Amino acid sequence: MLPVPGEPSDVAAAEQALERLFRLTVSRRMYSRQSAAVGAVVTRAGYAVLRSLHASGPLSMGDLARECSMDPGAAARQVKALEDDGFVHRAPGADARVTIVELTEAGSEVHRRIVEVRTAHLEEVLAGWSAADRADLTRLVDRLVEGLKSVPFRPQLKERA
Repeated sequence: MLPVPGEPSDVAAAEQALERLFRLTVSRRMYSRQSAAVGAVVTRAGYAVLRSLHASGPLSMGDLARECSMDPGAAARQVKALEDDGFVHRAPGADARVTIVELTEAGSEVHRRIVEVRTAHLEEVLAGWSAADRADLTRLVDRLVEGLKSVPFRPQLKERA
Protein backbone atom coordinates (compact mmCIF):
# COMPACT_ATOMS: atom_id res chain seq x y z
CA MET A 1 0.00 0.00 0.00
CA LEU A 2 1.36 3.42 -0.97
CA PRO A 3 1.64 6.10 1.72
CA VAL A 4 -0.94 8.89 1.59
CA PRO A 5 0.71 12.29 1.02
CA GLY A 6 0.75 14.32 4.23
CA GLU A 7 0.06 11.30 6.48
CA PRO A 8 2.81 9.51 8.37
CA SER A 9 3.87 6.07 7.21
CA ASP A 10 2.97 3.15 9.47
CA VAL A 11 6.56 3.13 10.80
CA ALA A 12 6.49 6.89 11.42
CA ALA A 13 3.10 6.54 13.12
CA ALA A 14 4.50 3.75 15.33
CA GLU A 15 7.51 5.92 16.20
CA GLN A 16 5.18 8.80 17.14
CA ALA A 17 3.03 6.49 19.28
CA LEU A 18 6.13 5.20 21.07
CA GLU A 19 7.34 8.76 21.62
CA ARG A 20 3.98 9.56 23.30
CA LEU A 21 4.39 6.46 25.50
CA PHE A 22 7.99 7.34 26.43
CA ARG A 23 7.02 10.94 27.27
CA LEU A 24 4.21 9.64 29.48
CA THR A 25 6.54 7.27 31.34
CA VAL A 26 8.91 10.14 32.22
CA SER A 27 6.17 12.64 32.98
CA ARG A 28 6.55 14.39 36.33
CA ARG A 29 2.80 14.19 36.82
CA MET A 30 2.73 10.40 36.38
CA TYR A 31 5.83 10.06 38.59
CA SER A 32 4.20 12.17 41.32
CA ARG A 33 0.98 10.13 41.16
CA GLN A 34 2.90 6.85 41.41
CA SER A 35 5.08 8.14 44.26
CA ALA A 36 2.00 9.27 46.19
CA ALA A 37 0.33 5.87 45.68
CA VAL A 38 3.48 4.01 46.76
CA GLY A 39 4.20 6.31 49.69
CA ALA A 40 7.86 6.65 48.70
CA VAL A 41 9.85 8.60 46.15
CA VAL A 42 11.98 6.31 43.99
CA THR A 43 13.21 7.38 40.56
CA ARG A 44 12.78 5.16 37.51
CA ALA A 45 16.50 4.41 37.63
CA GLY A 46 16.25 3.73 41.37
CA TYR A 47 13.42 1.31 40.70
CA ALA A 48 15.63 -0.49 38.15
CA VAL A 49 18.25 -0.93 40.89
CA LEU A 50 15.68 -2.23 43.39
CA ARG A 51 14.20 -4.59 40.79
CA SER A 52 17.63 -5.98 39.86
CA LEU A 53 18.62 -6.53 43.49
CA HIS A 54 15.25 -8.13 44.22
CA ALA A 55 15.65 -10.51 41.27
CA SER A 56 19.36 -11.31 41.67
CA GLY A 57 20.20 -10.76 45.30
CA PRO A 58 23.32 -8.83 46.33
CA LEU A 59 25.43 -7.63 43.40
CA SER A 60 28.74 -5.90 42.91
CA MET A 61 28.48 -2.31 41.71
CA GLY A 62 29.80 -3.37 38.29
CA ASP A 63 27.31 -6.21 37.93
CA LEU A 64 24.49 -3.96 39.12
CA ALA A 65 25.37 -1.29 36.55
CA ARG A 66 25.39 -3.91 33.77
CA GLU A 67 22.14 -5.47 35.02
CA CYS A 68 20.44 -2.05 34.97
CA SER A 69 22.03 -0.96 31.65
CA MET A 70 23.63 2.04 33.38
CA ASP A 71 27.12 3.42 33.28
CA PRO A 72 28.99 2.87 36.56
CA GLY A 73 28.71 6.54 37.59
CA ALA A 74 24.93 6.59 37.14
CA ALA A 75 24.58 3.34 39.07
CA ALA A 76 26.72 4.73 41.90
CA ARG A 77 24.52 7.86 42.11
CA GLN A 78 21.36 5.74 42.23
CA VAL A 79 22.82 3.46 44.90
CA LYS A 80 23.89 6.51 46.97
CA ALA A 81 20.35 7.97 46.82
CA LEU A 82 18.78 4.61 47.69
CA GLU A 83 21.28 4.12 50.51
CA ASP A 84 20.46 7.59 51.89
CA ASP A 85 16.78 6.52 51.95
CA GLY A 86 17.64 3.25 53.71
CA PHE A 87 16.60 1.05 50.76
CA VAL A 88 20.00 -0.50 50.01
CA HIS A 89 23.17 -1.24 51.92
CA ARG A 90 26.72 -1.19 50.56
CA ALA A 91 29.45 -3.39 51.98
CA PRO A 92 32.96 -4.33 50.90
CA GLY A 93 33.23 -7.58 48.97
CA ALA A 94 35.76 -10.34 49.51
CA ASP A 95 38.07 -8.28 47.30
CA ALA A 96 38.28 -4.88 49.03
CA ARG A 97 38.19 -3.15 45.63
CA VAL A 98 34.65 -4.47 45.06
CA THR A 99 31.54 -3.02 46.68
CA ILE A 100 28.52 -5.27 47.15
CA VAL A 101 25.03 -3.74 47.14
CA GLU A 102 22.04 -5.45 48.74
CA LEU A 103 18.43 -4.61 49.48
CA THR A 104 17.48 -3.71 53.02
CA GLU A 105 14.18 -4.75 54.55
CA ALA A 106 12.85 -1.25 53.78
CA GLY A 107 14.09 -1.60 50.19
CA SER A 108 12.31 -4.93 49.78
CA GLU A 109 9.12 -3.37 51.15
CA VAL A 110 9.22 -0.33 48.88
CA HIS A 111 9.96 -2.59 45.89
CA ARG A 112 6.91 -4.70 46.78
CA ARG A 113 4.72 -1.57 47.04
CA ILE A 114 5.94 -0.20 43.70
CA VAL A 115 5.20 -3.53 41.99
CA GLU A 116 1.73 -3.68 43.58
CA VAL A 117 0.85 -0.10 42.57
CA ARG A 118 2.15 -0.48 39.01
CA THR A 119 0.47 -3.87 38.54
CA ALA A 120 -2.86 -2.65 39.92
CA HIS A 121 -2.72 0.43 37.69
CA LEU A 122 -1.98 -1.62 34.59
CA GLU A 123 -4.74 -4.10 35.49
CA GLU A 124 -7.18 -1.18 35.62
CA VAL A 125 -5.89 0.28 32.34
CA LEU A 126 -6.17 -3.11 30.57
CA ALA A 127 -9.43 -4.19 32.23
CA GLY A 128 -11.43 -3.72 29.05
CA TRP A 129 -8.92 -5.56 26.89
CA SER A 130 -9.44 -9.18 25.93
CA ALA A 131 -6.98 -11.81 27.12
CA ALA A 132 -5.85 -12.18 23.50
CA ASP A 133 -5.17 -8.43 23.20
CA ARG A 134 -3.17 -8.45 26.45
CA ALA A 135 -1.16 -11.45 25.24
CA ASP A 136 -0.58 -9.72 21.89
CA LEU A 137 0.59 -6.58 23.68
CA THR A 138 3.14 -8.54 25.71
CA ARG A 139 4.36 -10.51 22.71
CA LEU A 140 4.69 -7.43 20.49
CA VAL A 141 6.39 -5.28 23.12
CA ASP A 142 8.88 -8.08 23.83
CA ARG A 143 9.51 -8.42 20.10
CA LEU A 144 10.01 -4.67 19.77
CA VAL A 145 12.42 -4.56 22.72
CA GLU A 146 14.52 -7.37 21.22
CA GLY A 147 14.60 -5.56 17.88
CA LEU A 148 15.56 -2.25 19.46
CA LYS A 149 18.40 -3.96 21.35
CA SER A 150 19.74 -5.92 18.39
CA VAL A 151 19.37 -3.62 15.36
CA PRO A 152 22.08 -0.93 15.28
CA PHE A 153 21.40 2.68 14.38
CA ARG A 154 22.65 3.45 10.90
CA PRO A 155 23.84 6.93 10.00
CA GLN A 156 21.79 8.60 7.33
CA LEU A 157 23.98 9.69 4.44
CA LYS A 158 23.32 13.24 3.38
CA GLU A 159 23.04 13.84 -0.33
CA ARG A 160 25.49 16.39 -1.66
CA ALA A 161 24.28 18.93 -4.16
